[in-house]
Amino acid sequence: MSVPEKILALQFKYFGDAVLMTPALRALRKHFPHAELHVLVPEEIAPLFQHLPWLNRVWPMPRTRGQANPGKSWPMIRALRAEKFDRSVDFASNDRGAILSFLIGAKNRLGWEERAGFFGRKFFYNCRVPSPENPLHESARLAQLLSGWQIPPPVSLEPEICADPSLAPAAKNILPDENVVVCHIASSQQKKEWPLENWIKLRQLAAGAGIKIIFTTARGEREAALMTELKKKSPDAEILPVISELPLFLAVLKRAKIFISGDTGPLHFAAGLGVPTISLFGPSAPTRWAPIGARHHFLTGATCKCSGHSAICHNAAHCLAAILPEQVFDYLKK
Repeated sequence: MSVPEKILALQFKYFGDAVLMTPALRALRKHFPHAELHVLVPEEIAPLFQHLPWLNRVWPMPRTRGQANPGKSWPMIRALRAEKFDRSVDFASNDRGAILSFLIGAKNRLGWEERAGFFGRKFFYNCRVPSPENPLHESARLAQLLSGWQIPPPVSLEPEICADPSLAPAAKNILPDENVVVCHIASSQQKKEWPLENWIKLRQLAAGAGIKIIFTTARGEREAALMTELKKKSPDAEILPVISELPLFLAVLKRAKIFISGDTGPLHFAAGLGVPTISLFGPSAPTRWAPIGARHHFLTGATCKCSGHSAICHNAAHCLAAILPEQVFDYLKK
């Protein structure tokens, strides 16, 4: 009897990118049903995958952005090398992923054929796939990398993550009412944030229709200041406490009836948990980043004139401001 293959999937990008990788992981699992399927991701992202029943193991890699930390990384690399993986697939194919792919030493190492990065990075993979010429939804693009192993695309491009079931009681204490709309007002990039006045108007419209809204934001000084300003302008607004632990945040998010936000990581968390979403797009393309599926809706603002390299909107008219609260409310009523 042959020994099942061992496969390692790597993703060293952001939270949303990690969630959008899950359809490709399902395609891997379907194509290699008897293989051991492992995932290597930054430790802060690991909770997104730890309760997926069809993964064999999640490896949380310690990291500090912009810094090498061989003292923490090398023991993990040694442990991964000892697994003797037959295959590895690097969905980001950035410098960090390429180096790790090479050091872990799978026999068949799959990555994107990219010109960027350090000289010689392409030699760290022994199977490379050109990036798609036509723009695709990110989940479709990531799944296309598997064509290097003749793996067909997944049947569904809907993302999939799981909350820790043991945290359900704690989540219920934080958000007792499941019939509530959770609105996430912050983003890692200010230009992706809907104006506060629009959030306040949406709450007023929802309250008039008997729809309960509760607001949440990310941790950080700028995000806290944004919530303080919201509370100042709308004293009756209900606000969730800031939850610093990702596993607990996922458990709370799973209880939401609907989730509304701009293009940010929690939007993809909600979609992966099966929560219906309404997403607000301006600087980024919904055709590439909006959640896929009948439960999800997106609205687009005016054409964004900001530089793609800028996190801040420098225009007099914010593109997202063109999305009216009444438009979002129309989706809430459906």
